Amino acid sequence: MPQGKPDSKLLDVVLACLEDAKAENVAAIDLSGKTPIADHMVVASGRSHRHVGAIADQLSGALKDAGFGAPRVEGLPNCDWVLIDAGDIIVHVFRPEVRDFYNLEKLWSADVPSEQLVM
Repeated sequence: MPQGKPDSKLLDVVLACLEDAKAENVAAIDLSGKTPIADHMVVASGRSHRHVGAIADQLSGALKDAGFGAPRVEGLPNCDWVLIDAGDIIVHVFRPEVRDFYNLEKLWSADVPSEQLVM
């Protein structure tokens, strides 16, 4: 595993790869204190089915090359919405109209009082 804080290094790799792959409207959401499933969620868009698939493939390879292992990837056959589970970070890559429909940024960016968290 790379040196330094793994969480920060992992997020850096994810964001750099998404930029290299020309992902659009990239949003990183800090999930700490909201859910135990991950520390961050990254949401990005691809211009087409092919672009969404290419972004997911490139990110999967970059994570593997950086020493984070092979992430679990769901949704590649259709490429409307691809989820890449990199452990502490979950990445969602959408086609723009699918992203607008689900609006994950609004859902996960809302502040939830700690007493309402289920752990």
